[in-house]
Amino acid sequence: MQFSCADGNDGLASTAMGLPTRSTLPLWPLPLLAALLPLLVAHLAWWLSMRDGLIPACNPYWDGCVSISRAARHGLGNQLFRMVMLPCAVVQVLCWIAATLWLRRETTSAVRVLPWLGLVAGVFLALYAAFLGSEGRIYELLRRHGIQLYFGCTYLALLVVLRTLSRQSVRSPAYRPLFAVAWGFMALGLTSIAVSYMVDDPQSRDRWENLLEWHLGLWLTAIFAVLARQWWHDRLRMRLE
Repeated sequence: MQFSCADGNDGLASTAMGLPTRSTLPLWPLPLLAALLPLLVAHLAWWLSMRDGLIPACNPYWDGCVSISRAARHGLGNQLFRMVMLPCAVVQVLCWIAATLWLRRETTSAVRVLPWLGLVAGVFLALYAAFLGSEGRIYELLRRHGIQLYFGCTYLALLVVLRTLSRQSVRSPAYRPLFAVAWGFMALGLTSIAVSYMVDDPQSRDRWENLLEWHLGLWLTAIFAVLARQWWHDRLRMRLE
């Protein structure tokens, strides 16, 4: 895979060899899909489950009445969620690989760990989606730890990107929004940990954890949205070889 910047209004691209070619594709749709697919399917699964009476009618961002997992655990919403999230895991892995090549293009810093973090995050996202709706203690552990490791590895991948961008002589315009996302992500994570230790009532604790999970999903989506905007601005293109 190679990257290039658009050559002008004719839509051609200058490849690494300096020759224009029409065989390249814009790169920004990749992180855009990584952002939109989970966002749309999670809300669609929530709406379907609410329509079918599988979950209470409420606003999960305000009431914390249901987790993302419960909203997509049964019925048509579960089938749709699993059908979309499994390929989405692949898209996000490819996005982190592309981010690795993008960072190498912008700086000489080594980012060897980034694609591996992306791969681990994608594997655990796939495990979470594959076993969502299944029963049994082993499946419950796979679901619970799968989503936790997915969030954790994705956040570490974000930190690697920020660390690399901070070493540039001229920082990318993506640095500040990604830095803001990292702080928001961390604040929600720390709040979730505090809630688990400080809130004694199980029902109240579940509501807080559900609410924070939905908001955490939004911040995670913002990571890929920022990358999509930056790669569109830079007119990055890719060519598979």
